[in-house]
Amino acid sequence: MTKINVLQNGLPYEKFLALGPKALTEEELIAIILRTGTKNTPALKLAEEILSKASSKEEGLNGLHHLSVQELMEIPGIGEVKAVKIKCMAEMAIRMARHKAAAKLKFDAPETVADYYMEEMRHQEKEKILLLLLDNRLQLIEEYMISLGTVNASLLSTRDVFVKALTCRASSFMLLHNHPSGDPAPSRNDIQITQKMKEAGELMDMPLIDHIILGNGTFISLKKEELI
Repeated sequence: MTKINVLQNGLPYEKFLALGPKALTEEELIAIILRTGTKNTPALKLAEEILSKASSKEEGLNGLHHLSVQELMEIPGIGEVKAVKIKCMAEMAIRMARHKAAAKLKFDAPETVADYYMEEMRHQEKEKILLLLLDNRLQLIEEYMISLGTVNASLLSTRDVFVKALTCRASSFMLLHNHPSGDPAPSRNDIQITQKMKEAGELMDMPLIDHIILGNGTFISLKKEELI
C-alpha cells in the first residue's frame, strides 16, 4: 500500500509502517494499542472517545493517568483487557521518564530531583509526601511514602520521620511532595512543617537537605527560596 493510500484510508498500523510513529496522531497511537474495535465502532473511534474522556481530566495523553480501569470500561467497547492495556501504557510513560532522569539525579541539585519524581507525582490527585533518606555521600538509601493526604492537606509526623531515618542509619534526609492544584507555591503549613523538621534534624545531627514541592511540570525548592 502506498503512502498516499495509507493516508486516504486512515489505517493507523499501516500508517506507522509507512511513515513511522512520529506521523501518528495521539488517537492513532491509542488505536494501535487497542488493536481492535467492535462491530460498530472501529479502534480509531474508540481511541477518540478515550482521549476525549481523558482530556476532561487533563489535556491530551496526560489525562490517561487520571482515568481508572473502571472509568475506561464505562466507554462502550472498552473491556477490562483494553482498559488494562491503556493503563499499562500510561505507567510505561512514567517509568521511561524516570529512567531517563535517573542518569542526572543528584540530591544536592533540586532540579534533577524534581525531574526524577515529576511524572510519578504530578498526576496524583491527593497530596503525597515522600521521605528520602540519604547516606553521607548524598546517595539514596530508602524512599518512603509517609503521608497521603486529601486534595489540599497532608499530615506529617516528626516521630515517623526519625524512626525510619534512624532505622535506616541515614545521615541526612529530604522531603518531597506534590500539590494537586499544579501550583508548587508553598503554603504556610508547608513552611511551618519544614522548619519543624529542620530543627528536629539539627537536634538529631541529621540535616534536612531540602523540601521540594512539585506542581504540574514546575517545582519549588524551599532551600533555594531560602525558606529553610
